[in-house]
Amino acid sequence: MYVANKSIFAVWVSLISNVLLTILKIVTGLIFNSKVLVADGIHNAGDVVATIAALTSALVSRKPADEDHPYGHGKAEAIASGIVAIILIMAALLMVYKSVESFFEPPAAASWISLVAALISLIWKQALYMYCIRIGRAENSRSLIATAYDHIADVYASAAAFVGIGISLIGDHFHLAYTEYGDSAAGIIVSYLVIRLGFKMGREAIDILMDKNITNEQLAELSSIIYSVPNVKRVDSIRARELGNAIIVDVKVSVPNQLTVKEGHDVSREVKKTIMQRMKLVGDVMVHLNPWYEDGEQEQ
Repeated sequence: MYVANKSIFAVWVSLISNVLLTILKIVTGLIFNSKVLVADGIHNAGDVVATIAALTSALVSRKPADEDHPYGHGKAEAIASGIVAIILIMAALLMVYKSVESFFEPPAAASWISLVAALISLIWKQALYMYCIRIGRAENSRSLIATAYDHIADVYASAAAFVGIGISLIGDHFHLAYTEYGDSAAGIIVSYLVIRLGFKMGREAIDILMDKNITNEQLAELSSIIYSVPNVKRVDSIRARELGNAIIVDVKVSVPNQLTVKEGHDVSREVKKTIMQRMKLVGDVMVHLNPWYEDGEQEQ
């Protein structure tokens, strides 16, 4: 319960931070006519929706299995991760539109207050990213990791806003041509980074929802663990998929054909226990036994 509360608390911190930063960026951007800051603020408004999705999925995914959902509710986190990816891509496209649009409008004078607002956002979001990614990876929480990626996308956006506004300020001071469009150019650059991140997150969410196998390295580790169990003569197949913050494993192993039903059951139980002890992310293991013969004959 403590660990679950820790994860949910992190999402609450992200939600409150996103609300405050949205207000800061949009209000400051509108007052001082900073296109990139307004676009970043709209991005943050999308983050509020994304964080609410992450919070909801974190609560749903921890509900126990029931009659309608015998495998639990773990995929709720992958769904939330996909929602965050869509919001990121949509926000980035809006940022591109606003940035390009500003090239055809008279540039506004850069403001030091806008620069400070972008810097505050950058530092704040970097701290949130480090906080959420640490807890998300420790718990293997997809929704919290997605929230952390959302924060790092904001770091990119705030960094671009800071650089763009800074270029505009320097250009104003030294009367350099075209530097007044540094704000707009920065918005386009950061949009590309956010879109790329959104597609990466979306692909990962789809892989989980489609029950993609775990990595080859993890499968090799599983095979090594299974072969360490006495009486396992051959690993016939291994399948494993992510379900929420856990990995579900299905294995077929061959054991000596002369074993009794009880002895075979003991091997099966030992395989499951050993895997779950040595791979902490594994939540359940289904073991199917095949008879193994000295002459190499195989039944499955």
